[in-house]
Amino acid sequence: MARTTPGVTRQRLIDEAMRLFSTRGYAATSVADIQAACGLTTGSGALYKHFPSKRALLEEAVRRNLETVSERAAAATAERPGGEDPRAALERMARVVWEVLEGDRDLIRIMLREFDGFPDLFERMWQGVLAGLYRQGAAWIAAQRELGNIETGDPEATAAVLLSSLTYYPLLRIMIGHTPGDLDPEPFLAAWVEHAAATLRLGRHGDRVAGAGSA
Repeated sequence: MARTTPGVTRQRLIDEAMRLFSTRGYAATSVADIQAACGLTTGSGALYKHFPSKRALLEEAVRRNLETVSERAAAATAERPGGEDPRAALERMARVVWEVLEGDRDLIRIMLREFDGFPDLFERMWQGVLAGLYRQGAAWIAAQRELGNIETGDPEATAAVLLSSLTYYPLLRIMIGHTPGDLDPEPFLAAWVEHAAATLRLGRHGDRVAGAGSA
C-alpha cells in the first residue's frame, strides 16, 4: 500500500467515518471499520495516532463543518457593490442556504439521527448553522426595511417563517430522499422567491407592491 502523509490520512479518516456513521449509524461503526474503509490494517490502531477516540473524530468533523458553514453564510449576506435588487438577493441567499446544508450531507444526517447521543454537538451545529442563518436573514430583512425596499412588521419572525420553509426542502431530501411535493429544486425555488417577495411586499423588480400597507 502506498504511503500517505499524516494530513491526508487524517482527512481520509474523517471522510470515511462520516460516510459510515451516516449509513450504518455511529454506534454500529467500529474503529476497525473506519480503518478498513481507509485501507489501513484494522488492528493497527492507526486512527488513534490522529484522534484519541471515535467521538473526537466526530467532534473534529463538526468543527471543520462549522468553519466552512461560517464562510458560506457570510457569502450569503455579503453586501453587493452598488446595491442589489432585493428579489435577486432573495434567490442568491436561498441558493447559498441550500449550498450550506447540502455541503455536508453526511454530517447533517448523523446529527439529526443521533441527536440523543450528542446533544452538545447538535447544539453547536444548530448555533453555528441554522441559528446563524436565521439571525443573518433577520438582519438582512431589517436592513432592507430601513432602506424602504420591503415592508414587514417583525423581521425576526418573518425570517423564521421564510427560512424554515426554505431549509425544510434540503433537510427532507437528506433524511428520506424526498422533497415537499417531490418537486425538483428549480420550481420549488422559484415558488419560494415569489412567496417571499409577496410576504415582504416586493414588486416584480424589487419595488414595493403598489398600495402595500394601505387600507
